[in-house]
Amino acid sequence: MSKNIIILNGSPRMKGNTSMLCDAFTEGAKSVGHAVTRFDLQKMNIHGCLGCVKGGSDVSSPCVQKDGMTEIYPAYRAADIVVLASPMYYWGLSGQLKTAFDRLFAVAECNPGYANPKKECALLMAAEGNSPDNWRPVLEYYHALLGFLEWKDRGQVLAGGVFEAGAVAGQPILEEAFRFGASL
Repeated sequence: MSKNIIILNGSPRMKGNTSMLCDAFTEGAKSVGHAVTRFDLQKMNIHGCLGCVKGGSDVSSPCVQKDGMTEIYPAYRAADIVVLASPMYYWGLSGQLKTAFDRLFAVAECNPGYANPKKECALLMAAEGNSPDNWRPVLEYYHALLGFLEWKDRGQVLAGGVFEAGAVAGQPILEEAFRFGASL
């Protein structure tokens, strides 16, 4: 069954390792008939959440701030699967991804009790380090986030040892990202 997938790409490098993971994942997902919409957050004008709790009055544009998120909200609502793609920055997600993800709260504000829409989620991440300890903090955050949102984890593709832009090129992890996209 075809799925609607959105990728929130938090990498600032458009030809970097995370972007290459996104490309491979997208090819795999499309090869089996999934629809994929990718948002390269670095190119978008997205402001941080104001914490005003004044969103939710307009379902089509739920946040009081009118910026690049207005493009993301409809795709997010329609998505079956949300892919979080990011380089690891100080053992966490990039600021670009965290800023956009925080702003998704405006969609929850449209629902009684601030109920988040139920989604499936996946993580694509590139990092300089490649030890289990290196991945632990970000994976703990990712799993805690999904637990609180009551989202289903579909898995992760973690490309370690790839600091320089493009270092992931030609590595087996790209085939893994392709297969992962095709497996959903």
